[in-house]
Amino acid sequence: MELDGKVAIVTGASRGVGAAVAVALAEAGAKVACAARSTEAQPQPTPGTLDATVRTITDAGGDAIAVPTNLAKDEEVVAMVERTAAHYGGVDILVNNAAITFVGDIELPMKRQDLIFSVNLRAPMIAVQTALPYLRASGEGAILNVSSVAGLNYIPGLMAYGMSKLALEHFTMSLAPQISADGITVNTFRIDIPVASEGFVANLPDADHSDWEPSEVAAEGILWMIRQPLPYTGNNIGMAELRETQHIMPSRSARPHTQGKNLRTRSPFQGAATLPA
Repeated sequence: MELDGKVAIVTGASRGVGAAVAVALAEAGAKVACAARSTEAQPQPTPGTLDATVRTITDAGGDAIAVPTNLAKDEEVVAMVERTAAHYGGVDILVNNAAITFVGDIELPMKRQDLIFSVNLRAPMIAVQTALPYLRASGEGAILNVSSVAGLNYIPGLMAYGMSKLALEHFTMSLAPQISADGITVNTFRIDIPVASEGFVANLPDADHSDWEPSEVAAEGILWMIRQPLPYTGNNIGMAELRETQHIMPSRSARPHTQGKNLRTRSPFQGAATLPA
């Protein structure tokens, strides 16, 4: 897909991987709707705001708007898509990046379990349902879901988060054959290499971050996936595999992370409290 002139929605765009993806899309010529809760008027505890991401883009000559959105509220997810389509005349790309979690497994109160699934799974599904007419009109739409190694492995304290990410990957796999005839791709980018987003660093301030990659590395892989034409769809692929097979996302960390088998036992998510992607 040629990204120049395309309209993209990126959730969780106030910081971390979402902000890096929004900036990278704008640098490629896309018009970007940046969605998240955190604004300068209503900041969250973790650093980063939609306003800052939009300024980064517009100061560099790009085109972006802030779309404040609470993804736990169905009507705001619908409004996010409709506002973007009204402002830019359509939607070509949807990046479901935002996610939350709380520490706790089976003992975690159901209210918090429900909130995790609401933001991490329900919101992407509603966003897709709402965006599909615009993606179909585009003729070559792309949906990109961001997942986690926690979806494949039990990480203590992140049971619901992992379950929601595994369900998101199943959503990708199941959705792909339903929309491929419309020229729309849907793929999952699984973060299985430590990425030093603001959320992860804030929750693990005492960890050794020297082998964590900056968010821009993940953004490079996400844009590579978005650009792939049909029949590249229905894939759930991790960063490590993409590095090995496609020779993209070279390390920018001070001490490159060792790829491979140790990813299953060593994770940046372990011990985190609240992790917006």
